[in-house]
Amino acid sequence: MTGVLFAGLCTLDVLQFVERYPADNEKVTALTQTVAAGGPATNAAATAAHLGGTATLLTAVGSHPLAAGIHADLAARGVHLIDLAAGDPGPPPVSSIVVSAGTGNRAVVSTNGATRTLTVPDLPALVRGQRAVQVDGHYPELAVAVLTEARRQGIPTLLDAGSWKPALPALLPLLDVVVCSADFRPPSAHDPAAVAGFLAGHGVRWIAVSQGPGPLLRWTGNGFATHPVPPADVVDTLGAGDVLHGALTLATARRRPLTDTTFATSLDEAAAIATRSCTSFGTRTWMSDVDRHGAT
Repeated sequence: MTGVLFAGLCTLDVLQFVERYPADNEKVTALTQTVAAGGPATNAAATAAHLGGTATLLTAVGSHPLAAGIHADLAARGVHLIDLAAGDPGPPPVSSIVVSAGTGNRAVVSTNGATRTLTVPDLPALVRGQRAVQVDGHYPELAVAVLTEARRQGIPTLLDAGSWKPALPALLPLLDVVVCSADFRPPSAHDPAAVAGFLAGHGVRWIAVSQGPGPLLRWTGNGFATHPVPPADVVDTLGAGDVLHGALTLATARRRPLTDTTFATSLDEAAAIATRSCTSFGTRTWMSDVDRHGAT
């Protein structure tokens, strides 16, 4: 089994699937609902485990009763959870998510857990044997520590760059792969080429930009190569980026050493899996048995 390590945010996601968004002061009845652990690193870890990897998640959950739902979901998905805030009695971050049946779009209200104090474990032993490490930029001190140790051990490092965070400059020199969303905008970088140049200037070797249903843009050093995203009947886009990153991290781990060719192949594989995740409601429904071990 291929070991992959994820470090970052974990939330409790409460998802409601509605015919249409409610207006102000209006109550609507959901068509269906689901509850699952969420957050970029968490959904990526669940994806990697589903695809046959041995996924370990470093995060903060705590001892509040709401944490039981997180523990149950991750246990069911085969994710090894290491709770770095196990003694914290406060509630975990909760995301309230409403998904429109008509468009697949969603509205999200959430907290990010930034105030939590984490106890960093013995990283050399934990990182040893992993084939790739991904962080999501939450809990920056943890991310720096994990990436530094992975670099020391020669393990590929990846970042899920969903949005710009002030702490990211400290992470970038420690990263091999950065895949960022179209919303990721470092200071003074206002288009994908400028974003790629910014990341490359900080030492990142393999870079791509995701564009939702549009093609992935893979930076070649002189411009972009495009990777089309497979078409799909979209039901819900929630977590698709997290799925992309989880599948990419596992594919990277399985195709070491990391090269331009293996990065390109891994991007295509991850894009196909992320697209499949958009064809059903929620972040877990797509994980049917027929998909298990789908990565190569």
